[in-house]
Amino acid sequence: MRLMIVELRTLRVFVAVAEEQSFTRAAERLSVAQPAVSHQIRSLEKELGEALFERSTRSVRLTEAGRVLLPLAARTLADADRVTAEFASRAALVTGTLILGTVDGVEHTPLPALLGTFHRQYPGVAVRLVEGRSAALISRVEEGELDAAVVALPQQPLAEDLRSVVMLEDEIVAVVPADSPLAGRVSMPIELLSGRTLISYGPDSGLRPRLQSAFDAAGILFTTQYATNDGGLHVALVEAGVGIALTVGTDRALTADSRIRTVPISPSLTYRKALIWRGTPQPTRPLQALLALRPTAP
Repeated sequence: MRLMIVELRTLRVFVAVAEEQSFTRAAERLSVAQPAVSHQIRSLEKELGEALFERSTRSVRLTEAGRVLLPLAARTLADADRVTAEFASRAALVTGTLILGTVDGVEHTPLPALLGTFHRQYPGVAVRLVEGRSAALISRVEEGELDAAVVALPQQPLAEDLRSVVMLEDEIVAVVPADSPLAGRVSMPIELLSGRTLISYGPDSGLRPRLQSAFDAAGILFTTQYATNDGGLHVALVEAGVGIALTVGTDRALTADSRIRTVPISPSLTYRKALIWRGTPQPTRPLQALLALRPTAP
């Protein structure tokens, strides 16, 4: 009988593809090239002797063998992470300071709950949170000024040395007055925004390039007459009749306000917030402990 040895990193790739239902999104989540993901899956299928995914041009679905493997792989990875965290704690090495960068809206991600668990398990670690914009925080992680950061992922791939795990999937929506003719729409074609007074994020926001690309793709001019990174102010300006706001859908300023309506934009303007860190040099002990507790999917 042939002995099979499946590496943890291969299982992480398999779980990522299964949960994302896409080789491309799995590669983005793991911060690796897509061919590397495809190679790992082919090698695993060869090792196990069965196909794990049904592939088509539009979708990736688990086969029966894949559905059997998924819970086993998830349990194996969870056990491995628990071993890492347990022995870090037993060795009494998890002390010091953890410096984390955060962008606006981080309260909508699993980070607060993650830090709550982290604090209970590692009370000897001081956590310093540094606010900033995504581009600046990514640079500070690359330069080693921050141990890690939660940022809005840019459209271009992260640097090869950076690792990431998605914490939140969100989209930018149009915010209009409740009595606007646009309020009853199921979706807002982006072309309808052409020539209107727009309220949205400033040039230093990580979402600004995504908005610009969407308008460029539609062949219309993107001009923000009122630029601010404050979602509450977006809403206040809409209520005052200034214009239409383009705001992230999870912003708390949008909830329980009868004076406004949110309308999804078509095509959808989705983006992801992720926890990022450097792969080398080896993360500090506090960061290793935090990563062992992190969620494996949004």
